[in-house]
Amino acid sequence: MKRILVTGGAGFVGSHLCERLLHEGNEVICMDNYFTGKKHKILHLLNHPYFEMIRHDVTMPYFIEVDEIYNLACPASPVHYQYNPIKTVKTSVMGAINMLGLAKRTKAKILQASTSEVYGDPVVHPQPESYWGHVNPIGIRSCYDEGKRCAESLFVNYHAQNNVRIKIIRIFNTYGPKMEPDDGRVVSNFIVQALQGQDITIFGDGKQTRSFQYVSDLVEGMIRMMNTGDDFTGPVNIGNPGEFTMLELAKNIIDLTDSKSKIIHLPLPSDDPTQRQPDITLAKEKLNGWEPIVPLREGLIKTIDYFENLLSEK
Repeated sequence: MKRILVTGGAGFVGSHLCERLLHEGNEVICMDNYFTGKKHKILHLLNHPYFEMIRHDVTMPYFIEVDEIYNLACPASPVHYQYNPIKTVKTSVMGAINMLGLAKRTKAKILQASTSEVYGDPVVHPQPESYWGHVNPIGIRSCYDEGKRCAESLFVNYHAQNNVRIKIIRIFNTYGPKMEPDDGRVVSNFIVQALQGQDITIFGDGKQTRSFQYVSDLVEGMIRMMNTGDDFTGPVNIGNPGEFTMLELAKNIIDLTDSKSKIIHLPLPSDDPTQRQPDITLAKEKLNGWEPIVPLREGLIKTIDYFENLLSEK
């Protein structure tokens, strides 16, 4: 049995990861400051004998004995990370320093949840891990993009200088149950609007594309990455290479919810990438043939079901 710390464990991805790690027979310590994480996502785990919840902010050091650390703590949707951009940078940078320090002291293996945002508005398509990105360091998204880029830099330097066992993954758009209805991400926005019969708002012409992976595919990739040999540090892209335009996504959701919603177009926000798609060649090679297995419609049905229940309770 491993003792595993998950920072940001009460968040959307973190709560799914905690569930999976417990299911595999580990002791799981979930750390969250509830800035965007929510207690209701892990409420059902609180009675589990091997689950522990700690309310703590990763920007402050923490002392504990662990075997592995998954560092997920950071607001991940524009609405939240732009709300307090300084806090966002601090969470990525100070959080990385504190968790790397913990990994160094306890000789734990540590995984950094980085992001496809490190590629910015890419001029290379699809994006391989070797691509350095095209990021505006002073744009409205930079607190998140540059915070994560700095965290990656800290990870490789702790590895080179202090022999810390590191893993870096770059997560592409992920969706699924336990997303927040107001988190500003496109899948949750469209689903909530469709279920409530509101107009579905598309920014720009709707031809910009994203690739969407279902959360269980991401969690599988994370665990496989953590279990690779110490010689492989990443970074490695974890995402679904299937590309969809915003219009296709909206039409799928209207269809699956049987909604009367109409699609309306609004101006595109600044620094919003027009295309983002992972090259997952490396993941397939290094993570035992990992690739996403949940098709978009199947994942959307489960996510819609979750939101229907959530909205009916309010």
